[in-house]
Amino acid sequence: MEDKKLKKVLSSFDLLFLALGAMLGWGWVVLSGTWITSAGSVGAVIAFIIGGFLVICVGLNYAELASAMPKVGGEHEYVHRALGKKASFVASWAITLGYISVATFEAVALPTVIDYLLPDYQAGYLWTIAGWDVHLNWVLIGSLGAVIITAINFIGLKQAAVLQTVFTLMIVAVGLVLIFGSAAYGEPSNLSPLFEGGAGGIMTVLVMVPFLFVGFDVIPQVAEEANLPRRKIGSFLIISVIAAIVFYLAIALGVGLALSPEELAVSELASADSMAALFGSERFAQILILGGVAGIVTSWNSFVIGGSRVLYAMAESGMIPQWFGKLHPKYKTPSNAVLFIGILSALAPLLGRSALVWIVDAGGLGIVVAYFLVAMSFILLRKKEPKMERPFRAGKSPVFGYLALILSLGFIVLYLPGMPAALIWPYEWIMVGGWALIGAYFFIQMNRGTYEKKNATIQKKAL
Repeated sequence: MEDKKLKKVLSSFDLLFLALGAMLGWGWVVLSGTWITSAGSVGAVIAFIIGGFLVICVGLNYAELASAMPKVGGEHEYVHRALGKKASFVASWAITLGYISVATFEAVALPTVIDYLLPDYQAGYLWTIAGWDVHLNWVLIGSLGAVIITAINFIGLKQAAVLQTVFTLMIVAVGLVLIFGSAAYGEPSNLSPLFEGGAGGIMTVLVMVPFLFVGFDVIPQVAEEANLPRRKIGSFLIISVIAAIVFYLAIALGVGLALSPEELAVSELASADSMAALFGSERFAQILILGGVAGIVTSWNSFVIGGSRVLYAMAESGMIPQWFGKLHPKYKTPSNAVLFIGILSALAPLLGRSALVWIVDAGGLGIVVAYFLVAMSFILLRKKEPKMERPFRAGKSPVFGYLALILSLGFIVLYLPGMPAALIWPYEWIMVGGWALIGAYFFIQMNRGTYEKKNATIQKKAL
């Protein structure tokens, strides 16, 4: 019979860098100018403080639950235990949308980096989407990146973790150069206007926060593969969240100090242009771009890991076809789930650069829906199972659960029609609606017991 156990190969540093590298992706390079032009320098900081508070509250929920239930799939396990199989399906499918959105985002972001380093290199016109011309060599760069990341994750989690550590250290080093450079050479007058667009501007940045900070929850996904005490799983999760909040706040202020409003208005990559302005050399902009490439790799890598583990857990629970639950006989990785995410990533560049914003928003909605259900599970498990062993405890009362629940619901509302930061029609709603329809099909089959019966047949044959 095939061994269905995942290997315990991750150390404490592996966990920390998996989460931190996931959160410090490419977004801080490509979106920093948008934060400030949308909300103003102080407005952007306020948005990150509010969003960071949400992430800390949700993170504390995850930290307690991950240490109590170190099982592959994370929220899949917590929601299943607290709310049942149907709610677990919704949470798992929603967070998978978030994870896959990040992986596909990075596949589009990678050729966008080349645009900055090698202007006018594109050739082989294919089509135009939302006013942006898609070229063959541009697509191939993103697709090749997808193949490489998929291959690394296919052959083993430890190899992926080593890659993560090296590239996360590169991001932090480059980010610190920008932060300290802005402190030394930045102009405080550039921070004006402090606010832009009022409350609507702050909300525009706020809806990006779940997408930017998603990543700490990769730790719960791989908790079963971590070789360390359960309490440390929760501790490292919170450390990674706090480190990411500090990093994003410092980058937002650094870019605000480095570039004037006029310079920000015409900048395509504000973080890179900030480095060039601060140090008076385009070479520093290219150094920052290399840090951005490292961010693409770490974020992409983490969410292939996280997304594949959720799909694996769903298949093991009879929620989706058993094909997603196949463990590679040699590498002990959920190989089919890894391949599935890799294929979607390879296809994403066909949508062109306009897809960057669509993917951010559509994925963000899935993330906050999952956060809402995890918060609800945290509260219910405190009531239903007060004696459950909790090596990491998020306070004596469930106050952080209620705060996470309220804030998550508030974020969900921000995405709805009529709100200043509503999802864009038709592109973003097509992404969300298409994913929901696929999920609805699997949900109906799950309720019929289709996949559980097939799993039982497969297991009987294996015996």
